[in-house]
Amino acid sequence: MASSSTHNRKYHVFPSFHGQDVRITFLSHLFQHFESKGITTFNDREIKRGKTIRPTLEQAIRESRISIVVLSKKYASSSWCLDELVEIFKCKEASGQFVMPIFYYIDPSDVRKQSGEFGKAFERTCEGKTEVVKLRWRKALTDVANIAGEHSIKWSNEADMIENIATNVSNKLNITPSRDSEGMVGLEVKLKKLNSLLCLEGDEVKMIGIWGPAGVGKTIIARALFNQLSTDFQFKCVMGNLKGSYKIIGDDFDSKFYLQNQLLSKILNQNNVKIHHLGAVKEWLQDKRVLIVIDDVDDLEQLVALAKEPSWFGSGSRIIVTTRDRNIMSSHWVNNFYHVGYPCKKEALEILCLSAFKKSSPPKGFEELAMKVAKLCGNLPLCLSVVGSSLRGETKHAWKLQLNRLETSLDRKVEDILKVAYEKLSKKEQVLFLHIACFFNNAPIGNVKTFLADKNLDVVNGLKTLGDKSLVHISTVGRIVMHCLVQQLGAHIVLEQSDEPGKRQFLIDAEEIRDVLANETGTGSVLCISFNMSKINECSISGRAFEGMRNLRYLKIYRGSFSKEVTLRTLEDMKYLPRLRLLHWESFPRKRLPPTFRPECLIVLYMTDSKLEKLWGGIQPLANLREINLSYSHKLKEIPNLLNATNLETLTLRCCTSLVELPSSISNLHRLTKLIMFGCKRLKVVPTNINLASLEMVNMYGCPQLRKFPDISKNIKYLFLENPKIEEVPPSVVEQWSRLQDFCMDGRNLKRLTYLPQSVTYLDLSFNEMERIPDCVIGLPQLRTLRIRNCRKLVSIPDLSSSSLEYLYASNCGSLERVCTFHDKVKVLMFHNCLKLEEEARRQIIQQSVSRYVWLPGKEVPAEFTYKAKRASITIPLAPRGEGTFSVSSRFKACLLFAQTKDFPDDDIICRLTIKGVQINKFRHRVVIREESKIQMEHLFIFSDDLFQENTHVDVTPSNILWSNSDHNIAGEAEYGAEAVEVKSQDENIRKLGQGKKKKRTEAAL
Repeated sequence: MASSSTHNRKYHVFPSFHGQDVRITFLSHLFQHFESKGITTFNDREIKRGKTIRPTLEQAIRESRISIVVLSKKYASSSWCLDELVEIFKCKEASGQFVMPIFYYIDPSDVRKQSGEFGKAFERTCEGKTEVVKLRWRKALTDVANIAGEHSIKWSNEADMIENIATNVSNKLNITPSRDSEGMVGLEVKLKKLNSLLCLEGDEVKMIGIWGPAGVGKTIIARALFNQLSTDFQFKCVMGNLKGSYKIIGDDFDSKFYLQNQLLSKILNQNNVKIHHLGAVKEWLQDKRVLIVIDDVDDLEQLVALAKEPSWFGSGSRIIVTTRDRNIMSSHWVNNFYHVGYPCKKEALEILCLSAFKKSSPPKGFEELAMKVAKLCGNLPLCLSVVGSSLRGETKHAWKLQLNRLETSLDRKVEDILKVAYEKLSKKEQVLFLHIACFFNNAPIGNVKTFLADKNLDVVNGLKTLGDKSLVHISTVGRIVMHCLVQQLGAHIVLEQSDEPGKRQFLIDAEEIRDVLANETGTGSVLCISFNMSKINECSISGRAFEGMRNLRYLKIYRGSFSKEVTLRTLEDMKYLPRLRLLHWESFPRKRLPPTFRPECLIVLYMTDSKLEKLWGGIQPLANLREINLSYSHKLKEIPNLLNATNLETLTLRCCTSLVELPSSISNLHRLTKLIMFGCKRLKVVPTNINLASLEMVNMYGCPQLRKFPDISKNIKYLFLENPKIEEVPPSVVEQWSRLQDFCMDGRNLKRLTYLPQSVTYLDLSFNEMERIPDCVIGLPQLRTLRIRNCRKLVSIPDLSSSSLEYLYASNCGSLERVCTFHDKVKVLMFHNCLKLEEEARRQIIQQSVSRYVWLPGKEVPAEFTYKAKRASITIPLAPRGEGTFSVSSRFKACLLFAQTKDFPDDDIICRLTIKGVQINKFRHRVVIREESKIQMEHLFIFSDDLFQENTHVDVTPSNILWSNSDHNIAGEAEYGAEAVEVKSQDENIRKLGQGKKKKRTEAAL
């Protein structure tokens, strides 16, 4: 009976318990262990509103394979619990359901005899009940007490007991993965997700697809899932490794016939199955409930041959398919897809260690080596397992040798598996693959489409194919991402093109590129060069280095992030550069580009940190140019005529300190969206009275010699200026900026600001000499951030409650005395070094409700924080008289007192709330002190937050919550004081704590 009904089971476990006794303590931890092992547990909190509870619980009991009865002191005080127990034993008798009792701090004999405190609670529950009901309850309690179960009093460690229970349940359910899946970290979570996709309680026929890159463990997962489910199916089989073994070309009758014969022989466990046509699978299996795994499919016809349509199989059948190619499943009747991605760093290290050391972490002395090997394996489970096995029992020296090999070559087994997908690509798709592997990995997808538009590669469909075959994926920010080992495969394929580097299509090895450029050995085969200069010590480039590479289209010469300085010399001016689409040359060593260079094909010009004084002369055809970045080219004196650069979108000239003016030709750049000229300290002339229709961002901060207020676009959204010569923001100009959102005006001598658009959300008026906030600021309805740092003459801040203000930064306003009210949506208030604040202003700021934090001068913790302690922790009493409970909506407010600091840390303040040593919440605040804004006296840091994390359910006994500050996150020695009170605010309990430092020095960040 039990085996015949298991396919209707929705849950692995039904828990029967008394909520007040165990829900948020013992049971919550047990459920967490169940979840980690892929055990599905009925949760009474998920009962939908409007449903009748009792029938729902009874149905859940019937749909569970195991019932766990947690017998606690108050279990018998609930008629619900007793009725559940009766129903559980009905299911035990009817279908053989397994019942597991847990005697939680109670004697089984008290349950059996209904004696002691347990018996008293039972008698109270029986009051008013019929004898029939009471007799039914007594029998159920006696029966459950006679079953051998777990006794909490026999365990010295509750965590060990919980782990033991979870393991026993897992074994009873037969869902413990077989040894085939050893080393597959995180398998339980994957199996749980797949179980939910399979919907085993349903009668329909379902097919799910497991897809992902080669070597991530799809086969292991599918076989583990098969082992987990196989006991519930009479007819089951695994069709393994279809890739290559069963190749079907076109409508190949013999191959399909052979596949069907193999399937039926396996699933019916008969070697002599005779079939005569391709409808045999349906004839044999249409009335049978089957479980089939079809592994490593690489051809749609394989699926058609084995599982053409749902009608081939009986009700409740489940088909599991694994493949690298999502498109195959999309073309078939697959109901749900499950993607297997690469493991995280922690999981990858564990996979390596299980293979190499037979344990989940590296032994002492191997930690750094293991992490380096895992990184070079690219977190690919196959590579991690293969390499780990090869290093089992080896010395550190052997590990170091393996590191060197991994940096330059793939393991043969890994390479063979990865190469299969590449070989199935068309010629054009292979070309696209190599471009990405050797040059465009991690590039924005839009850029790649633009760069390769002339290659006749059909980039859009090509990328879809590469994605379907798990060779690339598109990140959440729109970048093309190829796994490092797949990228290494591409490099190996290019290496095989020729023994002479100059005759290959792609040059990526730094030493080979150095030799090709020095010896002028490049040929017309070369399409791309990606030269990481940090890989070599020095390089001399011949002036004629590129003359043989007439087909070179993409040139990238760069230094790795935070890399060493590399000496790159050209003994003469460059004589020739090809018709490049990308010219990316950091630290270009000459004053100008070759006079023969023709930039008509150029899409991106990126030459930061160069010695350029000029690019080219005259008016050039620049219709393809999208981006120019010449930042930190300190000798650049002239921007070329950009009249024909009609498609230019970004012009970045950050810190070009010799640049004096922008050419008038920029008036023709109607597709320009960003103009970045930060730090061009000699810039004087910018064309004005023009309207660049697409220009949204202008950054001219650090351009103190600019003569006129820039008026170059009516559609500006982001404008950043610093100019001591500007005394007024012209209303006639600003009135046209109806889309302005962010405005930074560091004018130093700004005297008049009479108008700002209502659309402004971010406003920075720092370092100005204003004595009051301009009226046009007060009424901005969408203003979220206001920065008025270092406004030395500012005396007061007016009422800003009519705005949407969330962040106010008023640090170092030395004359500030008064502030008015803010609304309750404020998140941050910063009054660092505002030493003249009046007492009323300080009181108002301290009492202001903020969702993140407040920073202001103060020599002692305010009196409203009533609990104190000379240490970094406080026990929070339940209420002023030690009565009541904390609710889920409870909040707290804390105060820390910091002394004057001389150093300037950049660190987090971390505080924790714990119950009996278990953390229930954690708070992290980043506050950075800038060197020019050092603390000039003691300051208060006040913050508040929810007492419990979201979805936390905790009943707390008096004096049971511990608030602590991790003082190792605050530099310097500290002596703490703390206070706490309970107050009512908007019908919500708020716990307030104060923590202060006195006498000794401490530091924080602002």
